[in-house]
Amino acid sequence: MPALSTRTADGITVLTDDDLRSGSGILVAFTERTGGCSSAPFATLNLAAHVGDDPDAVDANRASAMGSLGIGGVRDRLTMAQQVHGTSVVEVGSSDVGAGAFASGGTALPVAGVDGLVTVLEAVPLLLCFADCVPVVLVATAPRRAVAVVHAGWRGALGGIAAEGARRLALAAGCDTSAISAYVGPHIGVCHYEVDAALLSQFVDTFGTIVAAQGRLDLGVVVSESLNGVGVPISSVCRAGICTAERTDAFFSYRAEGLTGRHGAVACILEGPR
Repeated sequence: MPALSTRTADGITVLTDDDLRSGSGILVAFTERTGGCSSAPFATLNLAAHVGDDPDAVDANRASAMGSLGIGGVRDRLTMAQQVHGTSVVEVGSSDVGAGAFASGGTALPVAGVDGLVTVLEAVPLLLCFADCVPVVLVATAPRRAVAVVHAGWRGALGGIAAEGARRLALAAGCDTSAISAYVGPHIGVCHYEVDAALLSQFVDTFGTIVAAQGRLDLGVVVSESLNGVGVPISSVCRAGICTAERTDAFFSYRAEGLTGRHGAVACILEGPR
């Protein structure tokens, strides 16, 4: 069963799976907001270029994050998506490597119009950014190693983007969806996510009453149910269980803070033998 634990290196704290890294040569990580150089309201490890932060600070933060994860040597191969709150997931090929890597001075824009990236390429860190939406990292270890990072806002969650990510990952890895492990990172919890009755009813109609509690929506359960619906075992889904709106000391929260930065979800297939 996949598991996350907290690790700090070079002043940057992440949630990661050490056993996955040592056993399969795959890195997964969810960054916290501390340890960077951005000023308020983006303090301090903001990884997003679109929120109004100084681009040089964003690039420094990305470099620091990659270095703390031990993949600083492939920082220029960092690959990102535009993130449009949709349901599209694409596979990253060689021509996409480095898309969106740099907030300043870079010419390769993020992969346009998608909220999920899949790759089988080694040494290509995938990074998506979050501040309440659900970060999902998907992993397959055989026959081919493959990783995916998915951004599930309420629109994407309702549209089944997590399930689409699992299907695309299974295709890329050549495995069944039952062989996939999933990591659901920090996101706004049911404790803070009030939605109107019309929206809540759409989720209940699709996923059942398990996703709702007294006018609030549990996007983590939605994502887990979506993954299970395409064959990913519930026992293979690891949920961080951290509410971003509750823990603004450690994570960014758009709903709690308004103008703010973005933490990240990272996946990378490391070079060399497993």
